[in-house]
Amino acid sequence: MISHAAGSAYDSTATPVTGVAVDYPAGHVIPPHSHPRSQLVYAIEGVLAVETAAGRWVVPPTRAVWLQAGVEHTIRARGAVRMRSLFVNVDAIEGLPGTDCVIDVPPLLRELILAATLVPPGYRADSRDGRLMRFLLDELRALPVLPFHLPWPDDARIERVCRALTEDPAAAGTADQWAARLAMSPKTFHRHFLRSTGVTFGRWRQQARLLLALEALAQGLPVVRVAFEHGYDSQSAFTAAFRRQFGVPPTAFYR
Repeated sequence: MISHAAGSAYDSTATPVTGVAVDYPAGHVIPPHSHPRSQLVYAIEGVLAVETAAGRWVVPPTRAVWLQAGVEHTIRARGAVRMRSLFVNVDAIEGLPGTDCVIDVPPLLRELILAATLVPPGYRADSRDGRLMRFLLDELRALPVLPFHLPWPDDARIERVCRALTEDPAAAGTADQWAARLAMSPKTFHRHFLRSTGVTFGRWRQQARLLLALEALAQGLPVVRVAFEHGYDSQSAFTAAFRRQFGVPPTAFYR
């Protein structure tokens, strides 16, 4: 758990960036909270599910979630998690991500994050620790944003659909069937869904299935079981969709 000293450090703006290390058991939930500084949520082991009012992100140890200052969020541990967070002043450097997003964590950035968690909070800007932190910020602003986000609707009717799809990702209900349940025409349903989430119904459902599949894979479930439980007719169909989205097959994702 985070100590009292660490807790006060990550909310302090005395230095541009602060690193904090904390480990959590499988299934641990950090309830809704926010910070006055931006946060990079990263785990060197395990998978994290990060939720805000605007959406959900699921990230393995090769990815991290960037959250803006003041954004209320919940963090869930999928498997035992070794979390290493960065807390960054809003005005620390130009070019840092301007929205909540997922970024890649290549080996260099991973080592910088680990080193940052060993730096005491009161480091001097002209010290070795200060130079390391500046290098870390330079690396952060150079990284691309990745498609690991599941946008959450702001329309109560569409939220009902999305919640059902996340609770049962294998459900086969079509957009037309959902439109009928909501007493809408198919055209109206598609228009409301796109306006509320920013993506089409089909794209949202596919993204939900794949991100939920990531969580299942993190728990060590067999690929074929994950495929069927997340709405795919075969392991090969699941593997093809997974590769298109993430660039590698599910068997290689956590290596």
